Amino acid sequence: MSDWTSLWYVWLILLMVFLLLLCGVSATCIKFCCHKKRPPVETFPRHTCDLAGIGIDSDSTAHSTVT
Repeated sequence: MSDWTSLWYVWLILLMVFLLLLCGVSATCIKFCCHKKRPPVETFPRHTCDLAGIGIDSDSTAHSTVT
């Protein structure tokens, strides 16, 4: 069995994984705390939309020119 102190690259990989996990947890906590304190802001103002419908029956001249 190898001596663990001579395997410096294993310690480097473990340190990098630990730092990535620590950064991820910290970023998640900061995001959650900032999102909780900030009041919700509506990104786009709501506009009412008007929809017009045109009824065309089979006897209409517009329908016969389209078909």
